[in-house]
Amino acid sequence: MNVAEPIVLGDHKVGRGQPLYIIAGPCVLEDPDEMLETATALASICARLDVGYCFKASYRKDNRTSSDSYRGPGIDDGLRLLDRIKDAVGVPVVTDFHHPEEADAVAEVAEVLQIPAFLCRQTSLLEAAGRTGRVVNVKKGQFLAAEGMGQAAGKLRQVGCDRILFTERGSFFGYGDLTVDFRSIQIMRELGHPVVFDATHSVQSPGSTGTTTGGTPRLIPLLARCGMAAGCDLVFLEVHPEPSRAKSDAGSQLPLEAFEPLVTEMIKFRNLYLEAND
Repeated sequence: MNVAEPIVLGDHKVGRGQPLYIIAGPCVLEDPDEMLETATALASICARLDVGYCFKASYRKDNRTSSDSYRGPGIDDGLRLLDRIKDAVGVPVVTDFHHPEEADAVAEVAEVLQIPAFLCRQTSLLEAAGRTGRVVNVKKGQFLAAEGMGQAAGKLRQVGCDRILFTERGSFFGYGDLTVDFRSIQIMRELGHPVVFDATHSVQSPGSTGTTTGGTPRLIPLLARCGMAAGCDLVFLEVHPEPSRAKSDAGSQLPLEAFEPLVTEMIKFRNLYLEAND
C-alpha cells in the first residue's frame, strides 16, 4: 500500500500517524455575524485543545429535499463571507461546489474543495477541482462501495492532484435511512489517502419528514467514537449554535455547546489509536 504524504492544512498536518484534525461548521452559510461568531467559537475551542481546525460551510446547497428549502447566499456573497471568516478567525476553510465552472472561484478562497457525495463520480467536477491545486475532499456516495473511491482518486491524479481526502458519511439502508459500514474507513485508508469520518451526516434519515431530512443527533458522539476506533484521520462535524433553527440539516447538526466535550473525548480516542496502531 502506497501511503500519501501528510497534507498540510493551516499550521497542522493531517494523515497517517498525525494527531486528530477537525472540520466543523454549520451546514450552510446563514446570518453573517452568527457565522463569524460560530467560527470564532469553534476555532477557540480547537486552539485551546491544541487540535487542528478547518471551518466548513456551504455557500449553496443544490441537493435540498424540497425546492422551497433555503439553499444559501449563493457563490458571490457566500465566498465573500467565507473569505471574511478566514481572515478574521485565521483558519483554513472548506466548502463544497456542484458545478465545474465554479472551481477556480472557490479555490481562490477555500483551501479545501469538497465534492458532494451524490457527485463523487462526476468526472468533470473531479477534474475541475483537481486542476486548482487545492486539497480535494471527496465524500463517498451513499450508494458507493469504499473500493469505488479508488476511481475518484485516479481521476484526480490524472490532472495532477495528489492531495486527496476521502470522507465516509454513511450508506443507504433501505429507504429513508443510513447506516455506517466502518469497514469502509479501513478500505479507504488502504487506498493511501487520509480518511475523514462525517459523524453528523451519518445520523441522517434522508427525506424522512417529507420535505426535509431528519436524523438522530443524539447518536453523533457514538458514531464519532466508532469512527475514531476504526482509524479515521479527521472528523467532520456540522455544528450550529441552535440546531432547531438551522436553515439546513436541522435534524442532524451538533449543538455548539456539545462540541468541546466531544472533541475532548475524540482526542483521547485518537491518541489511543495512534499508540496501538500507527
